[in-house]
Amino acid sequence: MNDKHGPLIAIGGPTGVGKTAVAVCLAEAIDGEIISADSMAVYRCMDIGTAKPTPEERRRVPCHLIDVADPDESFNAALFQVTAAEAIRQIRARGRRPILVGGTGFYLRALLVDLDLSLAPAVDEIRNRWVEYGRIYGSAALHLRLAAVDAVAAQRLHPNDTVRVVRALEVFEVTGKPMTQVHADAAQGRRPYAAERYLLTMPYPALDERINARVEAMLASGWLDEVRSLRARGFSAECPGMRALGYMDLCRVVDGLCDEREAAEMIKRATRRFARRQLTWFRSDEGWEWQDISDTPPNQVAQAIAMRMVGNYPARAAF
Repeated sequence: MNDKHGPLIAIGGPTGVGKTAVAVCLAEAIDGEIISADSMAVYRCMDIGTAKPTPEERRRVPCHLIDVADPDESFNAALFQVTAAEAIRQIRARGRRPILVGGTGFYLRALLVDLDLSLAPAVDEIRNRWVEYGRIYGSAALHLRLAAVDAVAAQRLHPNDTVRVVRALEVFEVTGKPMTQVHADAAQGRRPYAAERYLLTMPYPALDERINARVEAMLASGWLDEVRSLRARGFSAECPGMRALGYMDLCRVVDGLCDEREAAEMIKRATRRFARRQLTWFRSDEGWEWQDISDTPPNQVAQAIAMRMVGNYPARAAF
């Protein structure tokens, strides 16, 4: 385990809980830099709907693994694993502290547990067959096939997340094991980083209110215009980046299939459900210290984390 630089700090949690604000305060306090562990923040030109750190936050603290792919490019856990490890190396070489921040639990696990993501290689013939099955019978039927062979993955993945559902079915067919078991086997005894992991959460009613308010704020900030711009540049609703929450709903608005208010309610509902699936994932992942941050300002949450860090790391800024 590589811990000569001190433990990594990982901040996880559901969408909308306030991870970025806490991470920025913490990075300022311990001379850190942020590494995003968000599977959609990697995409360029998708700033509002993916809730990336604001320009002001990025001026305060360097942020990595943001805006590294175009919306029509694929980005996956294997790429994250490699690029995040390099970002950690460079940050440490500068004498600063890496802080992993995000809600994509599989990305965090892939890095912190060093999953061997090559154990179940892609097989185009198998993948294409499941894609065609989904096209003919629908995403719900595809999801039911996954539930029959990997109930854990099926619980974690939304039926409409056909890319990941197909991958889970492909892994099962290639290896004869559920994807969750393949990852568990690959991770056995492989933890390359000492890490302190903090899971930020709050009761569902409070989280739901935050999510609803954030969706409204995103729409007021021009999210629909962002989607119009993406479409004008040739990025269709089928692009990998458009799988981010809300973008396909707003594509329907652009195409005249529903109005903005209808889309807003669909986005709120989908985001609330997604937050619950994220928390289900983190409950299954050992090593996270859960922190209820209800009614606690971000700087105070950061201060509490800084005070509990292993070792004696002097703070650079006061809270």
